[in-house]
Amino acid sequence: MSDDNPHSGNGSSKTLMEKIVQVFTGEPKNKEELVEVLNDAQDRDLIKPSTKQMLEGVLEVSDMRVRDIMIPRSHMVTIDIEQTVEEFIPIVLESAHSRFPVVNDDIDHIEGVLLAKDLLAHAFSEKAKQISIKDLIRPAIIIPESKRVEPLLKEFRQERYHMAVVVDEYGGVSGLVTIEDILELIVGEIEDEHDDMLEREIRHLSGNVYQVKALTDLDDFNEYFSSAFDEEEADTIGGIVIHKFGHMPKRGENTKINGFEFKIVNADKRRIQQMQVTIPTGHEIFGKLADER
Repeated sequence: MSDDNPHSGNGSSKTLMEKIVQVFTGEPKNKEELVEVLNDAQDRDLIKPSTKQMLEGVLEVSDMRVRDIMIPRSHMVTIDIEQTVEEFIPIVLESAHSRFPVVNDDIDHIEGVLLAKDLLAHAFSEKAKQISIKDLIRPAIIIPESKRVEPLLKEFRQERYHMAVVVDEYGGVSGLVTIEDILELIVGEIEDEHDDMLEREIRHLSGNVYQVKALTDLDDFNEYFSSAFDEEEADTIGGIVIHKFGHMPKRGENTKINGFEFKIVNADKRRIQQMQVTIPTGHEIFGKLADER
């Protein structure tokens, strides 16, 4: 073996540059090979873990459709077009959102979108109570569930809108998606001053379905869901799930533990990042959302 080429005697071992060349040349290539290159680059301190996470996020987004990331209709905060300012202002303040779908009678009839900032010009007007939502709403962008996330992000940027209403094949509203939802897949969760720490880790989606970060402390998970997972087995709920699988699960894999169903939403070869958790029917939880249901 030559000292100048320590890998020349091992046909299965490749340098980082050789792997990069393999990925970006005409040789057979796939996303698994590209992820392997990114892992190797991080191990060699050529890229930071945060950079690797963003690149992996870009790869995942390219495979996703809107139905995979949308906020379900049961979790949408809407305003009725017939509501008065006095009736809908508390909704705006409590939710701390910046955009609200405006509905007519029910959620399947979207009339437009109300931007909170459009209210500012009228907030201190003497005629504020006479303001009609119909005069303030903007057109709603409607997209199908099957739309790919990658071109949607491009449209968000080019057309300069930040939210779209998602409909199913029958025209019924399935949910909504925002540009922030897509960006969080790439750069990680975007937190603001309104976010509670536990709410950042456990997010209610709909019914008895939640999105949970794998690194959520097991004692926090047990307290929130009134569960009894053994804290001697792992420190996080993700550790419990990995122990159950017996291997590092991939996105889309699922398992059931003590009646709780865990589906992997986001993961790489080294760790789980996000899970979708379905709690048993009729199970009582201690989380703050339990009192609202």
